[in-house]
Amino acid sequence: MTALRATAPGKTNLCLYLGPTRPDGRHELVSVMQSLTLVDDLTMAPRTDGGATDEVVCPGITGDNLAAAALRAFRTATGWDGPPQRLEIHKRVPVAAGMGGGSGDAAAALRLAHTASGLGDDALLHVLAAGLGADVPAQVVPGRVLATGAGETLQRVPASTERPDYGVLVLPSHIALSTADVFREADRMGLARPAEDLAARLADVREFAGDLPDALIHNDLEAAARSLVPEIGRTLLEAMAAGADRTLVSGSGPTVIGLFADREAARDAAARLAHRDPPARYAEPVADGAGAPVAADA
Repeated sequence: MTALRATAPGKTNLCLYLGPTRPDGRHELVSVMQSLTLVDDLTMAPRTDGGATDEVVCPGITGDNLAAAALRAFRTATGWDGPPQRLEIHKRVPVAAGMGGGSGDAAAALRLAHTASGLGDDALLHVLAAGLGADVPAQVVPGRVLATGAGETLQRVPASTERPDYGVLVLPSHIALSTADVFREADRMGLARPAEDLAARLADVREFAGDLPDALIHNDLEAAARSLVPEIGRTLLEAMAAGADRTLVSGSGPTVIGLFADREAARDAAARLAHRDPPARYAEPVADGAGAPVAADA
């Protein structure tokens, strides 16, 4: 069996509206999620050290992770009895940063297992992804999607035909922020919208499809993230001072995103802020279907 490699794009949320809590304890959401060119690299191949189980190696990350859980879920669901795999992850997407790094790795692990085994289909991968976390389903097929429900109901969103996609300034933080902690803080602050308000936001987002106006580029979780990590406020000002047309917290934070209508201006801003710690990064939206597995030597 040949070694395979795939990329796992990080993501940002061009909008994220928080609705009521469902009976299963998860929140209803309306979010346009966009995969970015800031990616993790994954390589998967049969183990050669005699190990009897799949192994996930990710420098700097200890303990179990979503990618390992994805491989276990895939084997259980499909009955795949292929040789134990070694999955190596080279991280570029910040960890616990609101950019879906772990979720993207899990989604890529599902793609790799599907390709290696020849088992399963898109519907099964979606079901498995939904069981792993709210951000995983949208990243099984990277691109731009409208995510509703608790993130498991997806609709592909076409790119704008009226203007080029934004250039993206990424301002990471030293601080890791748990998604669960941010949602708990949002509940404490009473940030969830009533069902009718969430439905109105969904109608607005659907009307504009891939060309969201600035008024809809918004993150309801931003206030909760800033409550837990006050320095986010200074980082948002940093992005504004760099010339971003819109600034917002990515997902549950603490990463701050600056959106630039002029991609060259975004590149210049990232270069000017390369000295900050952690360094600024530049990214662009990726096309639908990025990250498909290929032979490792291709």
